[in-house]
Amino acid sequence: MGWIVTILAGALIGWLASKVMGTDAQQGAIANILVGIIGSALGKWIFGDLLGIGSAYAAGGFSIAGLVFGILGAVVLIFLLKMVGIFK
Repeated sequence: MGWIVTILAGALIGWLASKVMGTDAQQGAIANILVGIIGSALGKWIFGDLLGIGSAYAAGGFSIAGLVFGILGAVVLIFLLKMVGIFK
């Protein structure tokens, strides 16, 4: 059951981050899920571990703080992927 929640949260977070960054036309469902899951882990690391924001540890969860920090991490990931040239 945990994997299903992870996939659903990753899909939602990846989709919202792609809307923020304007890359939705280039990504499919699988890419949104991967960006959401990896972006949530990145958001937890950047905002929780590096910056010490306590609520960032909820990144990737179905809570307001979890979605916000998951989306922020996914936005950072999409930005980095755009810099490398994977997304346009």
